[in-house]
Amino acid sequence: MRETAIPLRTPLFRGERRLRIALVGLPGGGKTTLFDAVSSTAPHRGELTGTHRVYRECTVQIGFDEASVVDLPSIHSLHHLQGDDLSALKYLLWGDDRPPVSVHEQSGPPAPLAPPDLIIQVVDATSLQSHLELTLELSQLGRPIVLALNHMDEAAKKGLYINIKALEKLLGMPVVPTVALMGRGIAQLFSAAVSAAREETCPLPQPPSRHIAESLGSLTAALNRPEIHAAFRLPHPLLLMHFAAQDGFVEDELRQHFPELLPQLEALRDAAGLRLPRPLAEELHADRHHRAATLVEAAMRMGSPAETHDWRYWLDELFLHPRWGLIGSLAVFAAVLFVVFEISGWIDSMTTVRLTEAFADWQPQSTGGVVGRAVLDGLIGLVGIVVPYMIPLVMLLVTLEEAGLMHRIAFVVDRGFHQIGLHGGVAVPFLLGLGCNVPAISGAAKATSGRERVIASVLITFVPCSARSAIILALAGKYLGAAGVFGIFALTLVVIAVMGRLLSRGDRELGPGQVQEIPAYALPTWRVLLGETWARTSDILTIVTPLLVGGSVVLALLSHVGADSLINTLLMPVTVWWLGLPLALGVPLLFGVLRKELSLLMIYQALGTQEIGGLLDPVQIITLLLFLTFYIPCVSTFAVMLKTIGRRDALFSVAISVGVALLASGVVRAGLSGVQLLAQ
Repeated sequence: MRETAIPLRTPLFRGERRLRIALVGLPGGGKTTLFDAVSSTAPHRGELTGTHRVYRECTVQIGFDEASVVDLPSIHSLHHLQGDDLSALKYLLWGDDRPPVSVHEQSGPPAPLAPPDLIIQVVDATSLQSHLELTLELSQLGRPIVLALNHMDEAAKKGLYINIKALEKLLGMPVVPTVALMGRGIAQLFSAAVSAAREETCPLPQPPSRHIAESLGSLTAALNRPEIHAAFRLPHPLLLMHFAAQDGFVEDELRQHFPELLPQLEALRDAAGLRLPRPLAEELHADRHHRAATLVEAAMRMGSPAETHDWRYWLDELFLHPRWGLIGSLAVFAAVLFVVFEISGWIDSMTTVRLTEAFADWQPQSTGGVVGRAVLDGLIGLVGIVVPYMIPLVMLLVTLEEAGLMHRIAFVVDRGFHQIGLHGGVAVPFLLGLGCNVPAISGAAKATSGRERVIASVLITFVPCSARSAIILALAGKYLGAAGVFGIFALTLVVIAVMGRLLSRGDRELGPGQVQEIPAYALPTWRVLLGETWARTSDILTIVTPLLVGGSVVLALLSHVGADSLINTLLMPVTVWWLGLPLALGVPLLFGVLRKELSLLMIYQALGTQEIGGLLDPVQIITLLLFLTFYIPCVSTFAVMLKTIGRRDALFSVAISVGVALLASGVVRAGLSGVQLLAQ
């Protein structure tokens, strides 16, 4: 296990001290895309007071820090706002703590959220000038600002090259290039935001041009009164610019609260306008437009559109592109399936199958011999889990992580997994579950925490591992055809989706959103590969081994003392009454908690033939397969759940799997039996 020292920067933004970040921007900048990329599985939605403008809010994990991120409605300017747009500005200024000038308003604060500590303005790099005009206005709010220079890929295609350092120096704020749609720069953006908030660095003052500032000298002094600032709680430059531009909101509040001062202030404003070539409001707007154009001229140059790209670019196009990313993910999934059904299957045939055949003739009758045989069966079962499935799949998982592919897959499928209350980081562990649920749950434990870890672990137990898939293919493929195989696998997807929705329903925001870093591509070294594989499997082996061997001994002794008939009788309400299966199948179903392959072999033994189609009708075969598919995967899976989510939640998972197995198989049996009766 590699150990990396990570410096802890203080103060730490967590809990009640979590950072408050507002996402602001013009339409089309990518603000909503950025929020979706870091959002929790179920963000809070609300409307700004007295409007139909929707905002979204959720907690986001940023390293060791947390932030409450608010996606505000798009805003074009801070000047001359009315109605719905004005509420967004009021939130940026005051949040849920209204100033004295608005105490007369009948409605509540614009949103039940504290004002932001920091603003992230999402800017379209292909249309920089219009966005920088808003930047100049936001810089007057007196809060730290970080500029997310989005759509950098589109800017490069158009031959627009922006000098990030120059723009940072001119604005006095961090500027981070991003491509939010593909996850690029998002981790760096929020890291810069946390640093800016920790250092409390506000943008450089962006005063109007010199001739305008001189004309506003008298008005500036007249507005700079303590009672006015106490009433408005606005930074003085912002209050001055809004009154000078004849902003209706500021004028109305001055008229209501300072009627004796308003005539003097209006006279000074009129006098300032007389010294300028155009009306004051027009001059201010033209000046802001000119200063934004000057910033663009200083920080941007035109060139030829980007034409040459290296292999990293094309890999990102495959794995992160909104259209092609899913195809790239499916290609990786196909590689995992190849490992599961081809490589792991071949390793299984060369190890477990040969060990089983080597000791097949040893069938002791004495108690000591039975115990010895049971211990051997348990160890062979352990080899069958670890050698062909656990080690190759864990090595594959580590390879995907170290190469940087897993992070890209997680980003692409993140929104899809939100529908079942999880983040995209569990995508690869879910796929690994097709081989073996044990390394899949271990992988999910690393990618999740808290209640999300429990939900992921429970849902992975419904992913048909290679053993259950083999049973489905062996029986359904032979007696039900391709439609039967497809139907059973399709039902597992439905159950996973439904259970995910139900499990996440109690607490819609299960955990904070995640700022997913997109690392550089890298080739994993053998040292890292073997070290991480050992670190992720060594502890599991110490837990799985005693449970697997112990369970094998207990069940073997029950069979040795002739408890088979007793067990079958005790299980009659399940096997015969509910599932409609022969009484003799009680013990084979029970032995499935060791390994699913044992269930199939014991079913053949209990029925006295491998041609079970003559003893079971299609409805019984479907019922049997569904029960085996959803029933407790195996004792090894239970063991790793004990380690990752604890005893209480592991037992909860067992109860869930038993309940789903009984419900799904029983309901399907009843439905198919009803169809048979109607068809007769």
